[in-house]
Amino acid sequence: MDAFEAIKATFFQECDELLADLEAKLMLLEQGQTDLETINAVFRAVHSVKGGAGAFGLEALVRFAHVFETLMDELRAGRKPCDAITIKTLLRASDVLADHIQAAQGLIPPVEEARSAALVAEMQVLTHGGEAPVEVEEDEDDFGFTPMAFDMALDEPAPLPIADLGADLGADAPSVGWRIVFKPMGRMYVNANETSLLLRELGRLGPVTVVVDDSETPTLDALSIDDGCLTWTVDLAAAVDEAAVREVFDFVESDCDLTITPLGAGGDELAAFEDEPAAVLPASDDLDIAALLAKASGAAAEPPADVVPFAPLEPEPAPILAVPVVEPVSAPVAAPVAATPAPASAPVAPAPVTIRVDLDRVDRLINVVGELVIQQAMLSQRVLESGLARSSGIALGLEDLELLTREIQDSVMAIRAQPVKSVFQRMPRLVREVADMVSKQVRLVTAGEDTEVDKTVVERLAEPITHMLRNAIDHGLETPEERVAAGKPAEGTVRLAALHRSGRIVIEISDDGRGINRERVKKIAVDKGLIAADAPLTDEQIDNLIFAPGFSTAAVVSDISGRGVGMDVVKRSIQALGGRISISSVPGKGSTFTLSLPLTLAVLDGMVVTAAEQTLIAPLPAIVESLTPQAVDLHFVGGVDPVIRFRDRFLPLIDVALIMGFRERPMNPTEGVAVVVETEGGQQAALLFDAIQGQRQVVIKSLETNYQQVEGVAAATILGDGRVALILDVDVLVTDMRRKSVRPDFKLAS
Repeated sequence: MDAFEAIKATFFQECDELLADLEAKLMLLEQGQTDLETINAVFRAVHSVKGGAGAFGLEALVRFAHVFETLMDELRAGRKPCDAITIKTLLRASDVLADHIQAAQGLIPPVEEARSAALVAEMQVLTHGGEAPVEVEEDEDDFGFTPMAFDMALDEPAPLPIADLGADLGADAPSVGWRIVFKPMGRMYVNANETSLLLRELGRLGPVTVVVDDSETPTLDALSIDDGCLTWTVDLAAAVDEAAVREVFDFVESDCDLTITPLGAGGDELAAFEDEPAAVLPASDDLDIAALLAKASGAAAEPPADVVPFAPLEPEPAPILAVPVVEPVSAPVAAPVAATPAPASAPVAPAPVTIRVDLDRVDRLINVVGELVIQQAMLSQRVLESGLARSSGIALGLEDLELLTREIQDSVMAIRAQPVKSVFQRMPRLVREVADMVSKQVRLVTAGEDTEVDKTVVERLAEPITHMLRNAIDHGLETPEERVAAGKPAEGTVRLAALHRSGRIVIEISDDGRGINRERVKKIAVDKGLIAADAPLTDEQIDNLIFAPGFSTAAVVSDISGRGVGMDVVKRSIQALGGRISISSVPGKGSTFTLSLPLTLAVLDGMVVTAAEQTLIAPLPAIVESLTPQAVDLHFVGGVDPVIRFRDRFLPLIDVALIMGFRERPMNPTEGVAVVVETEGGQQAALLFDAIQGQRQVVIKSLETNYQQVEGVAAATILGDGRVALILDVDVLVTDMRRKSVRPDFKLAS
């Protein structure tokens, strides 16, 4: 990929972030948060997309973004109310803007001209009122400057004639305004910013006078794009606050030297120049050029009569030239980027420095660190087997290596950790589209957007969450008429939440709809031959029938549902991530779908245990306590199912080796070790093992990818001695595998 394509790829990555922020802020507007900062944030996002698209010649995207931006400019200036109709139009415009960006990337066909033009006309009507105005091509390069010719001969510079600004303007000089002095650095231009654009934006705030100091300009053979050699002084004669001035430099403040100071009264400062020739203004730090401009802003500058020669090889301080910038009023011009800056007295925190790294490189780094963890465990195992004392130099060095390896592992995993916000922000648009398709009123509520999880998990969450939200809106929520008849608000609520629990991430999708009609679900399952008509099923088993392949409760096939493809795909996707899905439904009240997934697909803190000579790993976050069972604390329910007393209550005792088929008969609990675990749902049980070997961080290897899915096993890992150990799925062991009821063939001591 060449440099241009690399920069273009970076632009599209930034577009994804800008679209996510745009979507979030538009949802705030829809919820009634129509404050200026929210409107400014929407404007900034569209403005940034337009600016970058213009640099790459994406004309269709630029044209659409320009109309979008103009409407937002009307809103933030208070000339247009941010009403419900406007917000609805903005939401649809954001969808079209996203499609234009995807089309520019070649991901989808170009946006239909009729679709784009219709929305453009609608936004223009909202902007100007009445009929949509005829679009006038705006000359982005006309900033009010007069062209100048240069003679490349190395002569002394001649003064640049300007308009006669008159004399004795002190009585009419403004008493308010700002002097802005900024010196662009080379990187400002590398980032596709232009000084002329900044000057134009300042001109929109009020009358300005611009002075450029080119005394640091080197000779042509020494000129470099990386050097900032021009210093611009702008006097702004306008009663605006400093925040309005600073927001013009919002995107470039870190790429230039910038000072902003209030202007003086200006009357006395002009007296010294009453006898000077009007055609040339000498450089002066004390000259109030804004006062002069206030009197002469209506006079157009005469074109230069002479040719201005180029600077000599050894430049002397050049005169600073005053050039009025007159903002054209015939065509709309983009407003300055709005932001809410920090108060002038408060220090501005520097922006965090970030870099963009290809994901494949991070994946390779994680794989290498995983192998490092395995090798470190193998070295420790070899030293232990060699009989070296724990106080020996080698043993102590290995302990230090283990700590460093753990720190590297944690740091690398932190690089991959991402908040689920990137997935959640895509869903409001989906909810709006589906709600419109089924003619329902739906409000999406999100929580826990900052919950972090491995990037691989985040990326693969989008599809199952999409299916479940569509299912909740189409099947779960009633129509507005049905909700009102049932005593509910006409608008239904769908809640999407994320949280950490027991070392895993839990995603909950809930609705306040009708709940699962279990009689209908069972009847459909019988009609489709999924179950027998006389099959005795619990409510939980009936609810889980909706995950069966080919199952659908939709009476009519539509674009949303009815083909029997969806919830079974969700279950397979979640299981592929080492997760599980459960349902809780109350008829008439609604349903909650809970997705439980590992925080990372790379590493795990676990307890190494043995069961019938098999080495297993129990996830450490699920372990509450370990103890040696005593005969007095053991009992058998019905003479079969063992339970153990734990802190004044009884917990089921599960012989792991027995239920996993490692041995045929149960072991005597008093000869083993009980590990008390807790599931994600809060259910506790005691797992019985032969012994505990110790705690260890292990690298997760997918068992399903390399072999097949095994019930009760979440994944596998490689131990220090090179053997493969299975990582237990505690929830499955506790909830699904307590089914082997074998009468004990041993007697407990009395």
